[in-house]
Amino acid sequence: PMVWRGAPVGGGGGGGGQPSDATARQGQNGLDEAEPSMPPAERTTLMLRNVPNNYSRTTLVAMLDGEGFSGLYDFVYLPMDFNSGACLGYAFVNLVNAQVLPAFWQAFDGYARWVVPSRKVCRVGWSGPHQGLAAHVERYRNSPVMHPSVPDEYRPLLLANGWRVAFPGPSKATRAPRVRHRGDAAPQRQGRGGGRRR
Repeated sequence: PMVWRGAPVGGGGGGGGQPSDATARQGQNGLDEAEPSMPPAERTTLMLRNVPNNYSRTTLVAMLDGEGFSGLYDFVYLPMDFNSGACLGYAFVNLVNAQVLPAFWQAFDGYARWVVPSRKVCRVGWSGPHQGLAAHVERYRNSPVMHPSVPDEYRPLLLANGWRVAFPGPSKATRAPRVRHRGDAAPQRQGRGGGRRR
């Protein structure tokens, strides 16, 4: 249920453009399944791809604020691998209005000034099918990621005027996320003899 569509005006691979109305399919890794239904001029939620895997939500927020966007976004979610503690390499950011979007796109499409060693180059695209703050709050308020057992750093962050605000409580019981433990993996095959060689 995520999407990677959109390209900076002027084409090419670098940053420094605004999103075009004619979006080009650029998805990979299963992130290109659904286009947002609203017109591009009304969209406010973007997906950042190629985020270093050792980034945390705190590091990501510091990056956004450090580039001058403090108070200009109201939702951030950096999905994490619960087993390794590594981020999955992409994040969702909802901007407070569509007017912020061109500057944000220009700042982060092609961004590579990470605070950790990484050769990754950030790419910006539309989030889909969910667009806007209300849609993301509704999407995540009942999600397993909001279960009490999940560390706060792994959860979506909601903000107002640059300050953290409480995420609305669930409207139904949330279940704990499924976490694969090391012992859950399939047993490794042994050699032909089935045991240790003598």
